[in-house]
Amino acid sequence: MNKGLYVILAILLLVLIYFNLGKLPFNAPELADCLVTAEERIVRGTSFSPFIEPGQTIKVLFNYYDCHKIERGDVVLFNYAGNKNPLIKIVKGIPGDKFELRKSGAGWHILINNQVVKNSKDEPYFISGNRYKMLSLYERDYKGVIPENAYLLLSERVGGSVDSTVFGLVDKSGIIAKVDIGINK
Repeated sequence: MNKGLYVILAILLLVLIYFNLGKLPFNAPELADCLVTAEERIVRGTSFSPFIEPGQTIKVLFNYYDCHKIERGDVVLFNYAGNKNPLIKIVKGIPGDKFELRKSGAGWHILINNQVVKNSKDEPYFISGNRYKMLSLYERDYKGVIPENAYLLLSERVGGSVDSTVFGLVDKSGIIAKVDIGINK
C-alpha cells in the first residue's frame, strides 16, 4: 500500500472513533475504564413490587457509573454487607441535596430539597422507630446536606425495607450497577 492510502485509512479510523465513542483517541485510556457490560439477573426479593417481581429477569449494567453520574431516580444494585446478593434500590437523594426528617403523626417523612420523598405510586415514605434514628444521625452529622459521594437509597415500600432507613446513606463505591427496568424517574 502506498503512504497516501495509510493516511486516508488513519483519518477514517479517527472519524469512526469520534462518532462512535464521542471522544477523540487521545482519551482512549479513559475509555478503557468505561466498558459497560450488561447481564441478566433474576430478582429474589419483593421490595420493588409491582415493578420488579420475584423471579423476574432484569438487565443490569455493570461499570455504568464509571462513565455516568448517579442521578436521582436511577434504579441501582447496591452491595450490602448484610446480604450475599446485591439489593435493588432507587436513588432518592444525591450529593448536595438538602436532607430532612419531618415529624408527621406517629412517624416521620423524609424530605429532599424541601419536598416529601414519594415512591412511584406518589405515596410518601413514612418511617418510625429505629429507621428514624438511623437517618436522623446522618441528618445531624451532615447538617442536613447529603455529602459528596453519598446517596439515599430506598425501595418501593413507603414504610422502608432493607434500604437507607436501615443502613443509612451509602457511599458511591457500594453502588455496583445500574438496573434497566424502564420506570420513569
